[in-house]
Amino acid sequence: MNAILIELGIVLPALLAGMLVLATHVPLGQQVLRRGIVFIDLAIAQIAALGVITAGLLDLQQDWQIQLAAGSAALLGALLLTWTEKRWPEVQEAQIGVVFVLAASGGLLLLANNPHGGEHLRDLLAGQILWVGYPQLALPALITALILGFFAWRRQSARRESGAAFYLAFALAVTLSVQLVGVYLVFASLIVPALGVRRAPPARRLALAYLVGLGGYASGLLLSLATDLPAGALIVWCLSLLAMLAYALGPRSTGGSGAAGPSHGTPPECAVCASAHRPRPDEQA
Repeated sequence: MNAILIELGIVLPALLAGMLVLATHVPLGQQVLRRGIVFIDLAIAQIAALGVITAGLLDLQQDWQIQLAAGSAALLGALLLTWTEKRWPEVQEAQIGVVFVLAASGGLLLLANNPHGGEHLRDLLAGQILWVGYPQLALPALITALILGFFAWRRQSARRESGAAFYLAFALAVTLSVQLVGVYLVFASLIVPALGVRRAPPARRLALAYLVGLGGYASGLLLSLATDLPAGALIVWCLSLLAMLAYALGPRSTGGSGAAGPSHGTPPECAVCASAHRPRPDEQA
């Protein structure tokens, strides 16, 4: 009985962390597919990780100091990508890839002389979701609620977000997620559920994506406890398998649903997507 309680004490905060990540990443993932900038989350996540590495080198130990460093780095990256989209929209995806490579290699350079650099880098990439505690979830929960509330308000007021607002909101969401679950799970949470349900009817797509995400996190965490394998890697695999299953069981055609591209519109239930969507300049031509 005590062993079960201990395991539940480990799994529950980790599952809550996953739910917080999914709350913003599932709808944002659908928007990312529409905009055709799939690797933006890897780039922003890697920039946020670079901020965390920099905070460690500066001996900043307080949680708020690390959050500030990661958030500042991610926001600067978001502003840079906003500018590049306006300046060279036709090669935005390539520019996002370059930013990712620069941030990743910059982290390697900063950790080159750190005796624990390899371990630190692994934690940032794969995450340590099983070590997440309830106190760590308070600030992410607050900011997640603010992000979703803001976009819901924008949708209800029938306003359209600019590209800058999309990138900045994306940066805030990813900054919180990287420190909770790691870069790999950030990417998987954003893209994998959206891919798996892209053929589903628009009215059901967001709910199904949430179910895929929740099922992936829950099964991955339980398998990690049972097998003593890394939780982050198992969750990525579980998310992918459930997404493939959802896609295989889904309808062959949705009659012009919104996942295939910007011209198909936005599912009405997706507050974040509806408020953040803006066609790229090269798509307006």
